[in-house]
Amino acid sequence: MSRSERLLDLLQVLRRHRLPVSGLVLAREQGVSIRTLYRDIATLQAQGADIQGEPGVGYVLQPGFMLPPLMFSEDEIEALVLGSRWVAERADDPLGAAARNALAKIAAVLPPDLRDALDTSALLVGPGAPIVAHTIDLAVIRKAIRSERKLTIAYQDKGGDASRRTIWPFALGFFDRVRVIVAWCELRQGFRHFRTDRISDLVASDVRYPRRRQALLKEWREAEGISSRG
Repeated sequence: MSRSERLLDLLQVLRRHRLPVSGLVLAREQGVSIRTLYRDIATLQAQGADIQGEPGVGYVLQPGFMLPPLMFSEDEIEALVLGSRWVAERADDPLGAAARNALAKIAAVLPPDLRDALDTSALLVGPGAPIVAHTIDLAVIRKAIRSERKLTIAYQDKGGDASRRTIWPFALGFFDRVRVIVAWCELRQGFRHFRTDRISDLVASDVRYPRRRQALLKEWREAEGISSRG
């Protein structure tokens, strides 16, 4: 493992610990000596990482530190490229443009050797089935999810029955052909899934729904038997 990879791993370990963690624990997780661990912490502090603590007390990384651009492995770069290319091809236009812009920003600050790896990545996104057309703006849904706001939708189910619902959207699933809102439905008083191509009208509300998005997502995952990593 290179020194830069070791420093990146140390940052990731520190991020996993919200409370101070001892140097001995960090050194053991890194597989290095305590002296090397202290040197690595000093290096990260010199690069701007706000690591609080001292030997015998423990260390904690304060939020807000951005990784130096050199700290990407080749596998991580390929993951970024592949993910960005999929979003650019299979998501809605604003999100696709955001993916391309994000990749361009990453490329702009990478060292030359890593920039070459990004530009020449051979991982491609194959053509998928045509996406079922929808008439609503997915950006409105994403904004409602981020801000935890209610939506009112005109929806037609697979049987052709139409209804008007007020929902609490907390996730948006991108499948190969369809896009699905995961939400709490006030009409049904339960979790429901709404295909975006079956929504004929969408009205965003300024009303915040009474539960936190993370709590709804966790409860839905448990109800569906879905891993938190899924």
